[in-house]
Amino acid sequence: MSRESFEQLADALAAAERTIERVRAEGPMKPVKALRSFEPADRVAARVEISAGGWMRSIAAGVDVMGDGALVAFSGGVGRRPLEPHEGESAIEAVARELGLG
Repeated sequence: MSRESFEQLADALAAAERTIERVRAEGPMKPVKALRSFEPADRVAARVEISAGGWMRSIAAGVDVMGDGALVAFSGGVGRRPLEPHEGESAIEAVARELGLG
């Protein structure tokens, strides 16, 4: 886990996009078998979250990079809800829209 701070939301989004691409470049995760089997699509390889505002009025959104390379945009911190990208919109663009930049 790592944490970075940025003065501008656009800079945070650019850094998030670089992190997402770096994780995806590592390739798919292997399946895991414990009490049950977990396929790469069931596993989260990385969670990239951006929060803005203060601790009392913060807004958060981000992208889960799944083990198969799929991207799942979400809104919220602890109580996450999926973000559906609009037509032609990437997951990070959906996050930007949710955070007020889109």
